[in-house]
Amino acid sequence: MNASQEKSAASLCDTKAMSLAADPKSVKVNKTAGTGMEIEWKDGHHSSYPFVYLRDACPCALCNEERIRDGRHPGDPLRPVAGQLPMFKALARPTDVTPIGRYAMRFVWNDGHEHGIYTWNYLREICPCPECKMKRESTSGLADDMAEHDSRKPN
Repeated sequence: MNASQEKSAASLCDTKAMSLAADPKSVKVNKTAGTGMEIEWKDGHHSSYPFVYLRDACPCALCNEERIRDGRHPGDPLRPVAGQLPMFKALARPTDVTPIGRYAMRFVWNDGHEHGIYTWNYLREICPCPECKMKRESTSGLADDMAEHDSRKPN
């Protein structure tokens, strides 16, 4: 690999920058107030996650499969089913919050669900702030186009 290729490869995968971006400086879980979780990241970014958003973004295999099947993204609420009356559902709140080592948080939700492990990387990826949401939305179309292009077989 020549010098320009090394420089290009380094800019594509800068693990040092990625680890800094997903490394929290401080974490505050407002369990008693029921408002959500606040994370200040070491790179200066601030994320505010309402509990309802976190519950709808549960990263466990079951919830992820359900989101994929429904065409939802992490944090998107369930879509109403046509013809069904809406049922009352209490707002999502954690009954317990536990740090998992130095890399994640685990929530036990008031609906009994407790399988998701929210890693710092995952939380940074799903940050609901307008800036992060705009970045995700602007690159998702490109990713879809690239996947479609890659799936085409040459004639």
